[in-house]
Amino acid sequence: MSSYWSELTASLVPYVPGEQPKDQRYIKLNTNENPYPPSPKAIKAIQEAANADLRLYPDPTCEDLRVVLADYYGLSKEHIFVGNGSDEILAFAFPAFFSASKPILFPDITYTFYPVYAKLYGLPYETIATDDSFNIDPAMYRIPNGGIVIPNPNAPTARYMLTDYLREILDANREQVVIVDEAYIDFGGESVVPFVKDYPNLLVVQTLSKSRSLAGLRVGMALGHPDLIEGLNRIKNSFNSYTLDRLALAGAVASIEDRVYFEETNRKVIATRERSCEAVRQIGFEVIESKANFLFMTHPSQSAKEIFATLKDRGILVRYFDKPRIERYLRVSIGTDDEMDAFVAALREIAS
Repeated sequence: MSSYWSELTASLVPYVPGEQPKDQRYIKLNTNENPYPPSPKAIKAIQEAANADLRLYPDPTCEDLRVVLADYYGLSKEHIFVGNGSDEILAFAFPAFFSASKPILFPDITYTFYPVYAKLYGLPYETIATDDSFNIDPAMYRIPNGGIVIPNPNAPTARYMLTDYLREILDANREQVVIVDEAYIDFGGESVVPFVKDYPNLLVVQTLSKSRSLAGLRVGMALGHPDLIEGLNRIKNSFNSYTLDRLALAGAVASIEDRVYFEETNRKVIATRERSCEAVRQIGFEVIESKANFLFMTHPSQSAKEIFATLKDRGILVRYFDKPRIERYLRVSIGTDDEMDAFVAALREIAS
């Protein structure tokens, strides 16, 4: 610990991303990246944007991208905020909408960045227990609170909530902002973006990192009532007015416009997910039904930690969380068919 750190810095337990080892080539199934490349139109747009205009600042309002997104979702550009990945947008949303007077609510098993943000901004929070199958019960979010964050599908469990259940949470908490984190919604779930017009307290956060294969570009978006969008802009412009660069803006616009490629690659990921899920179950693993681009799985008699280590020795990376309630589980990102076949073959040998 540095003697120059503030008390806050010393007290933080930062988020830990999936490992990115460089000692050898791995089959990388640990960070929920898309196995397919971005839209060729997005790559071309990025290449064309790499010109002399890079000497100029990008548009701080990101208007072209917001207009394209508004058309895609059937909203106005005033309903759209874009940022440097959905993580940055969530980092803006916590101070924009939550205060120290009442606790934020989110599930006990969920994306581990939520408690990190709360700690960073000095915000109290309460975790709401999921059931034994990691389902989120809407009735448990009827207690006094200062705001709610619900990931759908949830990570790392892959559990998906029907929109009717999310509506229950929204109806019960009309005086608080409810953030629905839809990082994985495109892999088979139904978005609550259409609810934005009915619920001024709803903020939907999405990303181009997963279903659009642009994790390396860092673009996310929030969709909500213009008052919420203005709140995000106030926080953003108190940090950095230029969160998206010219290359990111160009690639994001082209990616959103290329619906055919987006739908094609999503169908591939979903088909591989379902095939891999069935293969893993036949080996003897229990797998939670997934609407995401990953599987959450456990073996009734074998240690997840040991399987994780053995797979790594064989050149296959998956994610293991040494945390209460999920220490028996592995999270496995969906790769290409060949990558998943290699994973299943290795798992079969380990399990036998």
